[in-house]
Amino acid sequence: MCSQNQSGILQLRLQGFGKLFYMETALFILIFQMYAAALVGNILIILTVLESPKLHSPMYFFLSNLSLCEIMFTTVVTPTILQVLWSSGGTVTLYQCITQFYFYASTGAVEILLLNTMAFDRYQAICNPLRYSLTMGSKTQRFLVCLDWVAGFIVMSISTTAICSLEFCGSSKIDHVFCDLEPIIELSSTETFVVRTIALVITILFCFLPFMLIIASYISIFFTILRISSRTGRLKTFSTCSSHLASVFLYFGSLFIIYLVPSQGNSKKLKKFLSLSFIVLTPMLNPVIYTLRNQDIKTSLKVYMCYLEQKYLVHRNFSNRH
Repeated sequence: MCSQNQSGILQLRLQGFGKLFYMETALFILIFQMYAAALVGNILIILTVLESPKLHSPMYFFLSNLSLCEIMFTTVVTPTILQVLWSSGGTVTLYQCITQFYFYASTGAVEILLLNTMAFDRYQAICNPLRYSLTMGSKTQRFLVCLDWVAGFIVMSISTTAICSLEFCGSSKIDHVFCDLEPIIELSSTETFVVRTIALVITILFCFLPFMLIIASYISIFFTILRISSRTGRLKTFSTCSSHLASVFLYFGSLFIIYLVPSQGNSKKLKKFLSLSFIVLTPMLNPVIYTLRNQDIKTSLKVYMCYLEQKYLVHRNFSNRH
């Protein structure tokens, strides 16, 4: 409870990395370029999937939703990080901070669920190929995607509501580059056991459980691939899920390192830098992973880029004539 001579916190100060001197400008430029690359890469994947009939399949439908989720995930936080780097710190209201955490956590949860859905899709395609078209019909695709989005946002509203029940009347400084769960509840002047318990349950249900399901799916996929007689067939089958597998380990690897390793002393500063890779680097690399390791996307992307170039040339010639 806040005492009589204390008032609730309305403004919060994001301390960022402290004084990095000349490194702040270099880091700002690097993060901005990575953010722009993440936006361009994921937007191109969405447009390519929409425009190419060859990519109108469950795998690419889920991929386009993953790209949309990553655009939202990085956009929720990156502008704040850029502001903090530019000004050697930043100021936000308490409600803006909690809102940022809600959308950051919700889109992160949706991304985990989409990765899990994509693993289920690969499992059905490889382990049950004869029933694949029936199991993964258009209605099933839409249902699974809607379930992922709705579940992610509804469940994270529970923890956000619990945070709103806390009282904040002590320090107004957040030792981070954005509004994450632990830095927010560290400011609370009331008991945080309920919030931490809710966060733990959600972490188990929306992080560990999906990860174990993905691992179980790929164990089944691995043994199914081993039963394929030809080496060429095994490589071709594995190539259909290698990009997704790389994306899973990239995302969950960053997630586990940041949130499971204790933050003490210098490790807290290191986690801030690791958070940047999780928020900006992962959304930037995923389009690269799916483009470099998937011939269908590479071919369709080239066709789409040629189409855009021709459209631009036609528009320019028309403008010059008039």
